[in-house]
Amino acid sequence: MAASEVQEDSGAYVLHHLTNLRLNLQTMKFDPGYKGFWALDLDSIFFAILLGVIFLFFFIRVARKANAGVPTGIENFIEMCVEFVQGQVKEISPHANSLVAPLGLTIFVWVLLMNVMDILPIDWLPYVGEKVFHLHHLRIVPSTDINVTFGLSLSVFVLIYIFNFAYKGPIGLAKEFATHPFFVKSGPMVVLNVLLIPVNIVLRLVEDIAKPVSLALRLFGNLFAGELIFVLIAVFASNAFDHGVAGFIGFGIGGGLIQLAWAIFHLLVIPLQAFVFMVLTIVYLAGASTSHAEEH
Repeated sequence: MAASEVQEDSGAYVLHHLTNLRLNLQTMKFDPGYKGFWALDLDSIFFAILLGVIFLFFFIRVARKANAGVPTGIENFIEMCVEFVQGQVKEISPHANSLVAPLGLTIFVWVLLMNVMDILPIDWLPYVGEKVFHLHHLRIVPSTDINVTFGLSLSVFVLIYIFNFAYKGPIGLAKEFATHPFFVKSGPMVVLNVLLIPVNIVLRLVEDIAKPVSLALRLFGNLFAGELIFVLIAVFASNAFDHGVAGFIGFGIGGGLIQLAWAIFHLLVIPLQAFVFMVLTIVYLAGASTSHAEEH
């Protein structure tokens, strides 16, 4: 096979694994190349909902069976997760709203489960999807889809404003927008506060918009990069079958070792990204829900 053909096959393989099962809502047909607004990445939605259902099933089941005895198996793991998140909330803000810990737990476990899908061999489920369900494209890691990560971060963004309105009220929130970060408390320059109101509002909006954007892009960027490296390693290892015994030893075994090394490293990235998303969510929501307690 010519080098150009190998490169073309490798490029098509990489592109195939980075393409979602996309539904064009205008035509109601699968269109992986569609870039408009009216699109649904059905594979990301399916796996995100499936993992959410699995999360709820096990947590509800353990909660119903909870007793005063020593927890075992999955009960012990879930109890550790709950205590871990509660500890994080208490460290960040002891007076945070009681809903912050459950929300943080949901974010942590759900994002963790979505990230864990990146450990599965990249060809297994797409192969089943193509051979059994005739799906030509299938991405199984929802957190590598920027639509999913932005959906999560925008949900947090909405909750921030809900908590702000609940604890500060519309007047208190408007005052915060108008007087932060620049405000002259006394003296002859106090008249500048009127001129500083537009500046404060713009800076506050930039600060608030940056929160969901940074949350979404951080999670998406790290997981997408990890998935891309797995795909590239698979391309590297696939060359083993085109170069005889020497190729098998060099590309096959070498690619397998690289795949193993990256998988081990990725095991650290997966929980870390879920942890970062959870901690930032707790910080934002706790900050919005503790102002009332701090003022009194």
